[in-house]
Amino acid sequence: MYSVKEIFYTLQGEGAQTGRAAVFCRFAGCNLWSGREADRVSAVCQFCDTDFADTNGPGGGKLASADALADAVAEKWGNVVIPGLKSETRGTQHFSVTKGRPYVVCTGGEPLLQLDAPLIDALHARGFEIAVETNGTVAAPAGLDWICVSPKAGAPLKQTTGDELKLVYPQHGAEPEQFETLNFRNFFLQPMDGPVREANTKLALEYCLAHPQWRISLQTHKLLGIP
Repeated sequence: MYSVKEIFYTLQGEGAQTGRAAVFCRFAGCNLWSGREADRVSAVCQFCDTDFADTNGPGGGKLASADALADAVAEKWGNVVIPGLKSETRGTQHFSVTKGRPYVVCTGGEPLLQLDAPLIDALHARGFEIAVETNGTVAAPAGLDWICVSPKAGAPLKQTTGDELKLVYPQHGAEPEQFETLNFRNFFLQPMDGPVREANTKLALEYCLAHPQWRISLQTHKLLGIP
């Protein structure tokens, strides 16, 4: 059984894959905050800007099997897997050249509390490239195509390798220098949203200029007004 807050089709708004069409599968639940405002002050992560509580979002619900959830994700993509006509072959799958390879971003909450081998296999069987956005407190299972880790101050970091490390900045107790030697292909600072976002953006800009290993990541989906 998988608990899913919402499933929707949009453009990736952050990090190295910014601008790429994707189905977002947002899992309900997190191990660093309940998702309820009454608990925010006592949470490990107090700045989360995402609604991941319950399963009442568009496309959300309780999915009984990996196949059921993978089918729901594939439906949001729009049946892009088309055998034969105007296609290119990648492995055993056929993909529409005009639409590109199906791409799903598993996010949350904390998706690695639920994302498992059967679901990874089911999504791959439907032609999807699978990305995950995780807080890094749970080790990622094998088979993921893109791993984005966003560390949180005060939380243990168990996933120390991946494709991108995206650090919300600034965080007292999670300074960038703590992570710069980890084995990631890309390092991003993302200004913390909220009432002092402009000041945080200036701080992130200054840090990236002084430390070129890091790049700035803006939440472009908010600028564009899309989910």
